[in-house]
Amino acid sequence: MASNLTEGHQEHNIEIAGHINNIDDQNSNHNSDTTTEKEELREKDMSPIAGNSIHRSSSRPQLDLSGAAIQGNFEEKDPTILLPNQSDDISHLALDIGGSLIKLVYFSRHENQPVNDSRRRIIKARLGITNVNRRSYPILGGRLHFVKFETTKINECLDFIYSKQLHRGGMDSRDWQSEGSNTENTVIKATGGGAYKFADLFKERLGISIEKEDEMNCLVSGANFLLKAIRHEAFTHMEGHKEFVQIDSNELFPYLLVNIGSGVSMIKVDGDGVFQRVSGTNVGGGTYWGLGKLLTKCKSFDELLELSQRGDNSTIDMLVGDIYGGMDYSKIGLSASTIASSFGKAISENKDLEDYRPEDISLSLLRMISYNIGQIAYLNALRFGLNRIFFGGFFIRGHAYTMDTISFAVQFWSKGQAQAMFLRHEGFLGALGAFMSYEKHGLDDLMVHHLVERFPMGAPYIGGNVHGPPLGDLNEKISWMAKFVQKGTEITAPVPMAPPGTTGLGGFEVPSSRGDTLRPDASKLNVGVLHLVPSLEVFPLLADPKTYEPNTIDLSDHGELDYWFTVLSEHMPDLVDKAVASEGGTDDAKRRGDAFARAFSAHMARLMEEPAAYGKLGLANLLELREECLREFHFLDVYRSIKQRENEASLAVLQDLLMELDSMNEETRMLTLIEGVLAANIFDWGSRACVDLYHEGTIIEIYRMSRNKMQRPWRVDDFDILKERMFGSSEKTPRPYKRALLFVDNSGADIVLGMLPLARELLRRGTEVVLVANSLPALNDVTAMELPDIVAEAAKHCDILRRAAEAGGLLVDAMVNIQDDSPTNTSLSVPLMVVENGCGSPCIDLRQVSSELAAAAKDADLVILEGMGRALHTNFNAKFKCDALKLAMVKNQRLAEKLINGNIYDCVCRFEAAS
Repeated sequence: MASNLTEGHQEHNIEIAGHINNIDDQNSNHNSDTTTEKEELREKDMSPIAGNSIHRSSSRPQLDLSGAAIQGNFEEKDPTILLPNQSDDISHLALDIGGSLIKLVYFSRHENQPVNDSRRRIIKARLGITNVNRRSYPILGGRLHFVKFETTKINECLDFIYSKQLHRGGMDSRDWQSEGSNTENTVIKATGGGAYKFADLFKERLGISIEKEDEMNCLVSGANFLLKAIRHEAFTHMEGHKEFVQIDSNELFPYLLVNIGSGVSMIKVDGDGVFQRVSGTNVGGGTYWGLGKLLTKCKSFDELLELSQRGDNSTIDMLVGDIYGGMDYSKIGLSASTIASSFGKAISENKDLEDYRPEDISLSLLRMISYNIGQIAYLNALRFGLNRIFFGGFFIRGHAYTMDTISFAVQFWSKGQAQAMFLRHEGFLGALGAFMSYEKHGLDDLMVHHLVERFPMGAPYIGGNVHGPPLGDLNEKISWMAKFVQKGTEITAPVPMAPPGTTGLGGFEVPSSRGDTLRPDASKLNVGVLHLVPSLEVFPLLADPKTYEPNTIDLSDHGELDYWFTVLSEHMPDLVDKAVASEGGTDDAKRRGDAFARAFSAHMARLMEEPAAYGKLGLANLLELREECLREFHFLDVYRSIKQRENEASLAVLQDLLMELDSMNEETRMLTLIEGVLAANIFDWGSRACVDLYHEGTIIEIYRMSRNKMQRPWRVDDFDILKERMFGSSEKTPRPYKRALLFVDNSGADIVLGMLPLARELLRRGTEVVLVANSLPALNDVTAMELPDIVAEAAKHCDILRRAAEAGGLLVDAMVNIQDDSPTNTSLSVPLMVVENGCGSPCIDLRQVSSELAAAAKDADLVILEGMGRALHTNFNAKFKCDALKLAMVKNQRLAEKLINGNIYDCVCRFEAAS
C-alpha cells in the first residue's frame, strides 16, 4: 500500500512492449511481421549485427530461445516474444554512480495475453507483408524504469535494489527464489566514478560484480538514442517559455553535449560512437550543492533549489547600476541590472553570513554557476563552429530559472546564432547508455515512430517525484488516487510559470518581481511510459513527413486550452456513468470509475498550469490521454454494449438503403452516398451535441432527420470536383481508383449506413477497398476487431460485399447465408480488407501507424478520412501524395468557427488532388 506520501527517490517508467522486428538489414523500409510462427523464429540467425557504431561490451550474453513463444499485447495488439528459459539477470539493471547522484535504469518483464488472428494473417499475405530478418536478437517485453538517489545515501539505493531483487533478475523472475539461487556470476553494468569507488560495496552487500562502462561513451550513447528515438525530447527554455524542438535524425550531428553533474563535461558529438571531450569545468552541480550546503545549511539539493525560488540576488550581487549610480553602461550594451560581480556586494557591506537571507544566497549561487556554464559552453561551440548545444545532467533538474540563465548566456554571447536546448531525460544519459551496452535489446537503431509515450497517473511517480513504494495492484492504485486528491497540494501542487518579463534578461538580470513567480519548471522530470512498438511506421502517403503536424488545434494557448478542458469536464460525468455501466455497475467498477475521474481531472489541472508538461500538446494528445487513463483503470471498452445495439439497429435497415441506392443512376447515387456519410457521422458519443440528440429520438429517427437536412452547398463543398474525378467530363476521361483507404469513425449508423455503402460503391467501380479502423476502443469508434463481424452481417444483404469480403479474407470465421444460385468467382472480385491503424484514440497521428496500414498504403491512390477526430481535429491540413477526401459533420461550435468559419452541424466535403 502506497501510504508513505513523503518524497523519496525519483522514478520514471518506460514501458517496452517488446517485439521481434523482422526486417532485413538491407531493406530500407521498416515493415515487420510480428505474427511470425515459432518455426520461423527458430530459423533466425542469432549472430550479432556487424558494424554497429555504438560501443558494446565484449561479454555479450547468450540468449536461451528454448520454449520461445509468441505472446499478444492487449494494448498494442502486436505480438511479443517471451523467453521462458532466459536468464533474467543479464540486462536488468544499469547504473550511473556520480559524485552527487546515483541514477538507475532497470528492466522488468511484461506479461501478455496470446492472440491468434487468422484474418490478420490472410490480410498480411494479400498485402505482401513477408517475414524477413533485420535484428538477430529479440526484444524482451517489459518496462524500463528510471530512478535516482543521492550518492551519500547509497545504502538506500542498495536497499532498493535488494527489495526489488534487481540483482537477481527482478521480482518477476521465475528463478531468484529457487533453492541455491545466487548472484556469484551476476554482472551489472555501471558508469561514473562510483562504479570504481563502490564496486566492493556492491559485491559485499549484493554479491554482484560491477562491469565498468566508459562514462563519456555512455553519455553520448544515451543522448543519441533519446534525440533520435523520442519525440519532444529536446526543448528550448527562455523567459519561462518552453518550446519543443523535433530534430531530424539525419541532421542531428554535429552537436555539443554539455553534461552538468558534480563537474561539467563538454563533448563534441559527430555521430554514433564518434565523439571527443573538448572541454569542461570543475564549477558544476557539486559546486552549487557544496557551497549551498555550507552557506545555507540545506539538507538536500532539491531543498537548495526550492530555496532559490524565493530569493533576490540583488542583495548580494554587485550590479552594473551599483557601479554607475543606477545607470546603464549602454556604450558596451550592459543594463543597470546586469550582474557585474557575483557576491560582489558582500565585499563592501559590514555583514556576517547570518545577516544574509539563505534564499538570496541560493539564488546568487545558482545564477553565478548557471551563467558561467552557459558562457563556457558557447565559447566551446564557437571554437568548433557548432550552433546546437544540448545540456543534460541532474544539476538542471528541470529548474526553469537554471534553464533561463543558461539559455540567455548562450543567446547573449552568440548574438542569437547558437541555441541552448535541454532534455527531458536530462539526468539519465549515462545510465541509459550503460543499459544499452548489454547488446541484446536493439534500442540503438530505433526511430522516433517506433515509440509511443504515455503519461499514467499513479504512484510511484507524479511529475517526477516518488511518493511511496511502487504499487502492487489496481486496488492499491485506487487507494493511492484517493490520497493523492486529498493531499494533492502537498504531493504535486501545480506550479505557476513566471509570466513574461519577470526574469528580465535571463541569467544577467535581477527579476522584476520576487517570491512566488520564481518557481521551478513544474514539469521537473516528466517522463512518461514509453511503449516500444517496432512495427509502427510513418504513413507512406504523407506528402512531406518532416513538416506534417497532425494536430489542427494547438492547445498551447491558454484560452483554447481552457475551452477544451471545460468541454471534457462537462462530458466527464456521462463518460464515468458509461464506464461503470460497461463493467456491470459493480462496486468495484464504481471505485475504478471514481479513480479514473480523479486521475484525469488531475492530469487536466496539471496541463492547465503548464500545457508543455507532457510535451507539445494538441487536442489529439488530450483525447488520447483520456482514453489511456480509462485503460489505466481497466475500462477497456466503455461503449461496448452501446456500439452493439447501434450496429444491430443500423444493420436492420441496411438492406432497404442498398435497394434505394441501386435504383439511382451513378451520379445521383454518389451524391446520395456522400450525403449519407455526412449524415451518419452525426453519431458521436464524444460530442455533447450528439449526446443531447440521443435524448430526442432513436438512432434511425436521428439519422433520417440528419439526412433531411443535407442541403448543398455545404460549408466546405468540393463534391463537384470529386464527381468530375470519378465520372470524368468533356475534357477528362474517368479513371477508377486502384485502392482506396477508408479511415472509418463511429460504430452504428456511421459505419453501417455511411461508410460501408460508400465502400460498396467503390468496389462496384473496381477499386480495392481497405477499411482502416482503431486498434483499440476509443469512445464509440469502431475497431478493427469488430469490423469483420459487421461486414459479415452486412454481406448477408449484398452480393457485392460478400464477394469482396471473401476475396479480402474477412469471412474466414463467419457463416454468410445468401441465396445465390449463380456461381461466384471470388478471384474476379476486388477485395474488401480491414486493417488496424495502430492507435486507440478518436484522432490519428499518421507519423505512427501500423505496419499493415503502411503496407496497404503503398498501392493506394485515394485516402478518405472520415469524422471530426481524423479529418478535423487532426489531418485537416495534411497533404498527401495521392488524392484525399475529408468528410465530417462538425459537432462543436468553437471548432466550426475556428476551422471553417461556420456553425454546428455544418458539413465538410474537402477533396484534394495528389500533391
